[in-house]
Amino acid sequence: MNAPLKITKIGNSAGVILPKELLAHLNAAVGESLSVVVTPRGIELSAAETDFDAQMAAARDVMARRKRALKELAK
Repeated sequence: MNAPLKITKIGNSAGVILPKELLAHLNAAVGESLSVVVTPRGIELSAAETDFDAQMAAARDVMARRKRALKELAK
């Protein structure tokens, strides 16, 4: 799909309206969150992972408990 999207003013911000075909391709719906990643070619949109916050909390817990081991591995 290669369709131009118009930037619209929304209060003090700006936004774009995503066509339903694009939402279907992203497997996303109105009200859900999208993940945005900056790449060398532009930006990449994807449906946000529902358990991302839980995964990050687990990673932070491991990093806090294994701080010395991770520091040694980073050498």
